[in-house]
Amino acid sequence: MTDTDFAALADQDLLTVLDNGVLWLTINRAQAGNAIPFYVRDRLIELFRDAHTNLAVRAIVLTGAGEKHFCTGADLSVRPPMPHRPATAPERVVGTGIDMMRRGFQTLMQTMLDCEKPIIVALNGTAAGGGSMFALAADLVIAADTAKLIQVFVRRGLVPDGGVAYLLPRIVGMHKAKELIFFGDDLDAQGMKELGIANKVVPAAELHSAAKEWADRLASGPTKAIGWSKKLLQDATELDRRTLLEQEAMLVEINTSTHDGMEGVNSFREKRPVEFTGW
Repeated sequence: MTDTDFAALADQDLLTVLDNGVLWLTINRAQAGNAIPFYVRDRLIELFRDAHTNLAVRAIVLTGAGEKHFCTGADLSVRPPMPHRPATAPERVVGTGIDMMRRGFQTLMQTMLDCEKPIIVALNGTAAGGGSMFALAADLVIAADTAKLIQVFVRRGLVPDGGVAYLLPRIVGMHKAKELIFFGDDLDAQGMKELGIANKVVPAAELHSAAKEWADRLASGPTKAIGWSKKLLQDATELDRRTLLEQEAMLVEINTSTHDGMEGVNSFREKRPVEFTGW
C-alpha cells in the first residue's frame, strides 16, 4: 500500500470534526476493539501537534466508536511499509524495537502532554493496555458507567509500554499502580473515579452530552491561561520548588500581555461579562 492509501484509511478509521472550537476525535474501529494501527497513531500525533498552535482549536475530545471498547491498544496486525534493506541484513536488527517504541506510543503520549489545548477523554468503553494511556495522559476524563480500564500487559507476559508506568503512579500513587500493573485486574468506572483517573462517571447514554458541556466551557475560556496552567501542573511533579516558582512567575507575567489576560481584568473593572478569544 502507498502513503496515499494509508492516509485514506486514517480518514476512515479516525473521524475528525471541528465544532465551535472543539476538535472531536473518534477512533472508528469498533470491529477491531478500536485498536489503533500505526497510521491512526501517526494521524493522532499530527493532530495533537497541530492543535497545539492552531488558533481554531481551543479544546479536544477523544472517544471511541461503539459502546464496548474505547481503545484496546495498538493493532499490530497492520504493519507499516518497510524501508529498503540490504540483502545481508538480519531479520531483526538490534535497536529497531527501541526506535519503534520511541516513535510510536511514547511519542503519542508526549504530544498529548505537550499539547497546549486541554484534552478530554470521553471513555465510552474498555481502555486496555496501550489504550489506557489515553485516559492517563488526558487532562480530564469523563467515563461512561460501563467503562473499564485494564492494565492488561501482565496477562500477556508483557511490560507496560506507552508511558503507562510513568503516568499511572503520578495519578494513583506507587503502591496502587503496582497492584493494577502486577495483577492486571479490571478497574470499573467507579473505581477509576475513586482513584482520580476519571473526573466524572455518567450513564453511557449521557457521555456525549457531558463531554460536550465541558468541552464547550473550555473552548470559551482563556485558552492561553489554561494551556500554561496545564504546563505548570505537569511540571510540578518533576521540577524542584524554586524552578517551578520561577516558571510560574514567568508565565503569569507573560499571560498578562495576552488578549484574554487583559480582557479578564478589563471586564472585571468595567463590570461586564467577559469575552475570551483564545489568544
